Amino acid sequence: MLLESRDLTKAFGGLVAVNQLSMTVEKGTVLGIIGPNGSGKTTFFNLITGMIPSDSGKVIFNGEDITKLRPHRIARLGVGRTFQIPAPFSKMTVLENVMVSSFIHTSSMKIAKKKAWEVLEKVGLDEKADFQVLNVTLEDRKRLELAKALAIEPSLLLLDEVMSGLTPVEVKSAIHLIRQMHRQGLTIIIVEHVMDVILSLCDRVAVLDYGRKIAEGTPQQIVNHPEVIRAYLGERYRARS
Repeated sequence: MLLESRDLTKAFGGLVAVNQLSMTVEKGTVLGIIGPNGSGKTTFFNLITGMIPSDSGKVIFNGEDITKLRPHRIARLGVGRTFQIPAPFSKMTVLENVMVSSFIHTSSMKIAKKKAWEVLEKVGLDEKADFQVLNVTLEDRKRLELAKALAIEPSLLLLDEVMSGLTPVEVKSAIHLIRQMHRQGLTIIIVEHVMDVILSLCDRVAVLDYGRKIAEGTPQQIVNHPEVIRAYLGERYRARS
């Protein structure tokens, strides 16, 4: 077991965003998380990575309780993530942005730059390494988000809607890239609204609604689950299965 959440709960005032959520992620797998807007998906990522504190419950990573650790310590342990809306350092180059993440494991400029170059080659951004971030496309910014996450050398990668805003051709390219990362040994949790992405990438899928897990299973089980169809998918996916 690489990651486990136990009865994880977070409320914002009267809104319970994550409600006693228990989840397990086996090493080497791809877990998809789906659900309506506001169902707690990103809040769950924020709790795992220490961006916000939980009200109760625990997060166990690689056998260690990380519930109360700060984000930089969790990142050093091997948990990387992307964000829904890319927020790079806009006045810096693509390479410099990735170097910032590389410094989590080294204080050497030379080593950080070498690591950043290696990651940019992996995600196909090496030819744009010297571009200022303001001058790259949305697709490139999404790839930069991946590069920044990969630069911390994670064993678990959390992907938060990395396909949003991309064209079908760009989505296909992103799926190929994520498959490559998985083949290289990464365990991945992906939050995504593009169901074709979930169906093609994931070993298992968990469905959240109002902060609770309402279903979990293989992609095929999920698209035929009555409560998931009612809460999120609609009948169109039952008809396609």
